Amino acid sequence: MTMPVRPDRPAKKTEPLAVRLWHIFRQFLWLGCISFGGPAAHLGYFQRVFVQRLQWLSAEHYAQLVALAQFLPGPASSQVGFAIGMQRAGVAGGICAFIAFTLPSFLLMLALASSLTSLLTYHWFPALIHGLKLLAVIVVADATLSMAKTFCSSAFSRVLMLLTAVALWLTPLPVWLLLILAAFGGWIYARWQGTRLADSAGQAEQQAQPFQSYPGKRLALIIGLMLWAGLYLLSHLSGLNETAGAMGMFAAFYQTGSLVFGGGHVVLPLVQQQFAGQLTAETLLTGYGAAQLVPGPMFTFATFLGAELLPEARVSGALLATLGVFLPGFILLTAVQPLWSQWLVKPGLKHALMGVNAAVVGLLLATLVTPVASSSLLNGADIVFAAVGFIALRRKALNVIGLIPLALGFGLLAP
Repeated sequence: MTMPVRPDRPAKKTEPLAVRLWHIFRQFLWLGCISFGGPAAHLGYFQRVFVQRLQWLSAEHYAQLVALAQFLPGPASSQVGFAIGMQRAGVAGGICAFIAFTLPSFLLMLALASSLTSLLTYHWFPALIHGLKLLAVIVVADATLSMAKTFCSSAFSRVLMLLTAVALWLTPLPVWLLLILAAFGGWIYARWQGTRLADSAGQAEQQAQPFQSYPGKRLALIIGLMLWAGLYLLSHLSGLNETAGAMGMFAAFYQTGSLVFGGGHVVLPLVQQQFAGQLTAETLLTGYGAAQLVPGPMFTFATFLGAELLPEARVSGALLATLGVFLPGFILLTAVQPLWSQWLVKPGLKHALMGVNAAVVGLLLATLVTPVASSSLLNGADIVFAAVGFIALRRKALNVIGLIPLALGFGLLAP
């Protein structure tokens, strides 16, 4: 009888690195081709393949990876995939997992951007784009409500959510400043509540198991944070130079990737703020809607935008934008992962994160109103379709994949 593979067991020392990398690439490439449905669905695929079937890691370790990905900025499902690849073959394994999982979506979004100009000459294509924009309304509304239920369960977090949305509607404050203020507000709230929060914060961590550790993990954390912060500072300085061109675009996407808490839906409001003078609302929503159509990470929305921002070098633009938006999350994941279990027991950190998550929901709420709904709902029929689609999605009568043909058909048939 064949013995089951022990969870969390590393790959055999005698197995060549190239073989391990090929196994990682093959598994993640297949998942990149079939993983429709967004980050939550991706995490479900990963759990079935890597925890249940292949047993590359234990359920407890996987749960902690998911929690860490929710804590850090960046694409949650891609970060979990990167960490699984690291578990098997170090940083090279993480990079291999990222490339394989992202490649199908990257190629599809690049192809769309490359053919968008010619497609716009057909009378039916703008109608399809309108259908995708209505799909974006439904998906963003669903994401906003789902995240509000998850992250805004207390009166304090709901106030933070609304204050963030109002601030974005009425003031020119940058998103990063609002996130810092929200984190500080969550920390103050934790201090004010005192030991009651500390007791509740420690319950789940009693069952947690530490991540694999290694000597010098604190030094690695410091180096990783310095690398992330240094690149962020350089990206900000580069972004101040209007003639920066391709590197200025990379800098803008690096800043976006450093601030995206809560998943791919949050990329939309951030890039809207970064490229307000360069990308129209229709281009943004076309790319966002297309990101719902393809498998793999929604962060390849940046692939489409990078190709649009550098029309004379679309492949380079797509590569730079994609690398820029993914890179900060991977740097932070590599630096923080070995110490994550120790940090989970600190209630102040958990409630600073609560403040950030509430602000992210406010960010989505503000974006839902402008530009998503304001540029998509043009008449009563659009409003009715969006409302019916939203109810069907919330009640699980249809999923996003089922809504896609309905939205495209409505765009073609609507007057």
